Amino acid sequence: MDTHTPKFKVRLGLFVSVGLGLFVLAIFIIGKQKNLFNPVFKLTTTFHNVSGLQVGNNIRFAGITVGTVDNIIIINDSTVRVDLLIRKEVHQFIKSDCGVAIGSEGLIGDRLILITQGNQDAALAKEGQHLDSEEPIETDAIMASIEVTAGNAEIITEQLAEIMTNINRGDGTLGRLIQDTTIAKNIDQTIVNLKKSSKGLNENMEAVKHNFLFKGYFKKKEKAAEKKAEDAKK
Repeated sequence: MDTHTPKFKVRLGLFVSVGLGLFVLAIFIIGKQKNLFNPVFKLTTTFHNVSGLQVGNNIRFAGITVGTVDNIIIINDSTVRVDLLIRKEVHQFIKSDCGVAIGSEGLIGDRLILITQGNQDAALAKEGQHLDSEEPIETDAIMASIEVTAGNAEIITEQLAEIMTNINRGDGTLGRLIQDTTIAKNIDQTIVNLKKSSKGLNENMEAVKHNFLFKGYFKKKEKAAEKKAEDAKK
């Protein structure tokens, strides 16, 4: 193909224009995500474990993306510093007592930084200020806790099943109480005897009331009760 023909030059020009346009578009998209074209201010925080957080991950405040993670640096064996770039337009809402936590996009999405709302009366966060952080809960720790809970539930279920089996067989005090009809009859008879004893006691009390030796005592009791009732009505 002749490289000096007008047709080739047009194709070459279109190819270069499209490539340049895609390059500019990519620069614009990346710059927008990295807040390269927006005025920003910087904050910092520290974690013991960033739990998969990466440079460029989003920062959210009140559910809105307000910046990106600028840098992640290991300070020592127990401290990781995370630098945050926040859009200048939301500076008025970021207080000095705001907290920082690590969350995720959905259940298994990318990690992100969450800035919690501070006290309304607190001062605004200053450029480069350190914000207190809350350590993320690792998924492995959650799964281990669920596994322990499931194991305990299985043990309790087995024990309950064993207890119910023993009751159905009549083993143990509770099982004998439920299964043994003789015990049930004895309990019924005891209740009947208690009722009879109570009835006899009431009859004896009535007899004592009518006895001339105790008439005065019971009359005083009745008068005292009537007076108390009258005073209550007043």
